[in-house]
Amino acid sequence: MGDSVPTFKEALKRDRAEFDDCTPCRVVGTVTFLGLGAFTYVSGHAQLSAQEEVIRKSKSVFGMASRRAGITGMAAAMVGTGLYRWFV
Repeated sequence: MGDSVPTFKEALKRDRAEFDDCTPCRVVGTVTFLGLGAFTYVSGHAQLSAQEEVIRKSKSVFGMASRRAGITGMAAAMVGTGLYRWFV
């Protein structure tokens, strides 16, 4: 009963002290996510361009614009995760 419940800030401070990232870990994580984002963007748009005729003929609800936006969004999310990994 002597243990008091730590506040959120105290718990975060303890976690950072115990599980603080080393610089090489941050670099590897950042480069990995940045690379995945770039790869997703380049390969996704290349595959989409290669299949454009088939997609247009399919008369799918999801046209080319929404598919391009999805690929770009996924790539941006990965790049954002990489930047978050580096700075936080």
